[in-house]
Amino acid sequence: MGEREVGLRRRGEQRVLMETVYALGTMVVAAEDRETKLTASRLQVYGFVTIEELGEDGRGRRLRPSEAIRARTDRPWRLSRPAIATAVTIPSLEGFLFESESLNQPA
Repeated sequence: MGEREVGLRRRGEQRVLMETVYALGTMVVAAEDRETKLTASRLQVYGFVTIEELGEDGRGRRLRPSEAIRARTDRPWRLSRPAIATAVTIPSLEGFLFESESLNQPA
């Protein structure tokens, strides 16, 4: 798979995750689901989701972006929409997060 395809897949995953969290309000991510945790941590950096690490007692501890980016696999996470007063617009797939080059450029 080339760089372009990897970028498209990554942006699609980010969009699907964000849409799911916004539709459900909250979403629990399994402790060992490292890929989803990495995607969520990227979205958290931009304020699109809030991440809580769930303890054995079910209580959540909010993670800072610097903690979340490590995506530890020993505890499940709860993702939720951020508690902000304004609505967040979900960006279109074209030119989504974390890409430095435009998709319209030749690979």
